[in-house]
Amino acid sequence: MKKKSLALMMSLLLITSAFVSGCGGNKSSEEPAKGTDTPPAASNEPFEMTIRHTQVGDAKKFRLALLQEVVKKTEEAVPGLKLNLDAVDSEVNRKEKLRGEMASGKPPEIFDVFGSPDAGVYAKEGLMLDITPIIEELGIKDKFTTVTTLDPFTREGKVYGLPIGASIEGIFYNKEYFDQKGLTVPKSLAELESIAEKIKADGKIPFAQSSKDAWIPLMTTNNLWAYYAGPEITYGFKTGESKWTDPKVVEGVKKHQEWVQKGYYKKGELGFEYADMRNQIISGEAIMMMDGSWANSVFRDPKQAGDMVGKIGFFNLPPVNEGDPVIVMLDANNGYGFSASIQEDPRKMAAVKEFIKNMWTDEMQLRGLKEDGVLPAMKMDVATMNSTSDDAIMQDIFKAVNEIDKSFPAFDALVQASVNTALSLGIQQVIGGEIDAEQMLKNVQAAQDAANESEGE
Repeated sequence: MKKKSLALMMSLLLITSAFVSGCGGNKSSEEPAKGTDTPPAASNEPFEMTIRHTQVGDAKKFRLALLQEVVKKTEEAVPGLKLNLDAVDSEVNRKEKLRGEMASGKPPEIFDVFGSPDAGVYAKEGLMLDITPIIEELGIKDKFTTVTTLDPFTREGKVYGLPIGASIEGIFYNKEYFDQKGLTVPKSLAELESIAEKIKADGKIPFAQSSKDAWIPLMTTNNLWAYYAGPEITYGFKTGESKWTDPKVVEGVKKHQEWVQKGYYKKGELGFEYADMRNQIISGEAIMMMDGSWANSVFRDPKQAGDMVGKIGFFNLPPVNEGDPVIVMLDANNGYGFSASIQEDPRKMAAVKEFIKNMWTDEMQLRGLKEDGVLPAMKMDVATMNSTSDDAIMQDIFKAVNEIDKSFPAFDALVQASVNTALSLGIQQVIGGEIDAEQMLKNVQAAQDAANESEGE
């Protein structure tokens, strides 16, 4: 397999394009940001702003600490400013709370947001602040890994948000167990299944999994259909160029269904929370786990992972056949956006500029890598990155990035919200044995057709 340098892969961190769809609103997206170069009124009168974040729970405590530090620096630099942190679960924020606030035209001043398609939808309706003048003034617009890293947050040449970092999806595994049993990192799906069978025969759970929130099992499903049908196929669902009922997509989802039927996951997974599957691997009950690279911070924290620190590794989901290209979800689609209402207040504009200035720096990107295990979204010297985080699991992740031949964005960056909902319901029905993969994808295609038709009206 042809190996790419880590530098090259980090320059290709995101391949998505910003797709947009309609939603309600009442502002024009063409209205330029106001007051970017206007100093705030000479006043020390107290004023408050809210930051909606999703750093909830122990697994995200390191990222929360970084955010709190940025908040402190920003408050010190802007007279009278008080930043209130509003913590909301990521799924609740994206699919419920933020959507409702956008519908009413009253989002928080600063909020966690997915770039594609969400930022494009909200920007189209004039609900998000155009921060292009700010990042140009600060000199950071061209500091992201490539121009395309900002694509999910860009509409008609204007930038409406910034990604916090990047991630890949792959398999965390118990290295100590692998060594004891003479197991090696698999080079094909058949080898992975052989390992799963040996683990199951040993009385262990092959894959930790929690499916109460459907996005978690869909990481596995998404990577499987990308292998069977090709990473480009998901781009075509929204345009009608490809179909969810494509036999290769069906084959990929059937493979996930097969793993469920073979007992590769713990029974009752539909009732398990996200933290539960990490605990399955930390306790030694399960040996492998499909998750995003961001999860490494849990396994490097003695308070969360206990004596499993240093015993967990990471590898890419292997291709269908040994020697085939390694295809991996690689994304930088989550970040912060800003309410368009801010442009009416020079002091709030100054606060946003200071927040961006403090959050998107080389120091914070490297600390995010070292302390939270999140790959940088901004250009970083590879040698510096390697020296900043010499932890074994991070080195495994760097190696995994280096092995990628093709990457793709997660499906939820490319399809409409209603299609995402259909996929979420469908995979849970498949896991629960209510329907098979073929029927699930027929249902998803029906939702896709309806969404595409609605947008064409």
